[in-house]
Amino acid sequence: MRIVRDYQYTEPAERGAIAAIGNFDGVHIGHQTVIERTKALAAAAGAPAAILTFEPHPRDFFAPEAPPFRLMNAASKAHRLEKLNLDILYELSFNTALSTLTAEAFAKQVLAEGLGLKGVVVGADFCFGRGRSGTVADLKRYGAQYGFAVHVIDLVQTENAEVSSTNIRTALAEGRPEEAAHMLGHLHRIEGKVIRGDQRGRELGYPTANMSIDGLHPPKFGVYAVRVDVLDGPHSGSYIGASSVGVRPMFGINTPNIETFLFDFKGDLYGSALSVALVQYLRPEAKFDSLQALIDQMEIDCKKARQILQGH
Repeated sequence: MRIVRDYQYTEPAERGAIAAIGNFDGVHIGHQTVIERTKALAAAAGAPAAILTFEPHPRDFFAPEAPPFRLMNAASKAHRLEKLNLDILYELSFNTALSTLTAEAFAKQVLAEGLGLKGVVVGADFCFGRGRSGTVADLKRYGAQYGFAVHVIDLVQTENAEVSSTNIRTALAEGRPEEAAHMLGHLHRIEGKVIRGDQRGRELGYPTANMSIDGLHPPKFGVYAVRVDVLDGPHSGSYIGASSVGVRPMFGINTPNIETFLFDFKGDLYGSALSVALVQYLRPEAKFDSLQALIDQMEIDCKKARQILQGH
């Protein structure tokens, strides 16, 4: 999958695609419906199938001090999209120049002239251009004017709710990763590099792989049964384990992170890239009266996680 970050400098092989447009945070089943439709249209037209998205997320650009809300960072999203067999990812730099384009200027300068798209695929609630002033009806009008087709996909519903990144965030914040997975079409994953921590887990007999969750929407703090993919290095492969997400109240540390204990694993994971999938919420994080009480609870957590994951 080619990744293109500047619409003003494209090669011939990066033009003429049919592209689904959106932020695709989480790449949920609604997004996947749009992507599958895009791939079908591209195959019929003999064109590359593409995604057009933005980094940083426009919400991060306009409100950098707002609480973290993203389900995926850029690398995780690209990793997930690559699994869907797309040809091109237009990951455009969202900056002042792009944010101030009117809806018509975006359609003309970015979609038609810059990327030379044959067609675009959007959801029924798609908005674009400065101040989100452009509607789907506007996009259809500009497509006819500047030479690209416009295909609109209805929003996807589950039996309980509309599928949206917002509803997925709510499910995760309330400790319901199974419900989030139902809307995502896959387990929610936290991806990143393993960083050095205080090595307290090692001292307690439960060495953990520590990862930052900075910039991501935090799931409910507590302990989870997890599936883990080590994405690189000598220990590459799939494992099961238990993760603690939160601020470690036992030790008075206030920076949220995720600490993962891999069952039946021995080795050094520092610097490796991990993908941690939340399977089931086990309990809230807590402050214990003693280290032994914490160790006893960790043993209970790991036993329960093994039981859940063996049947998952």
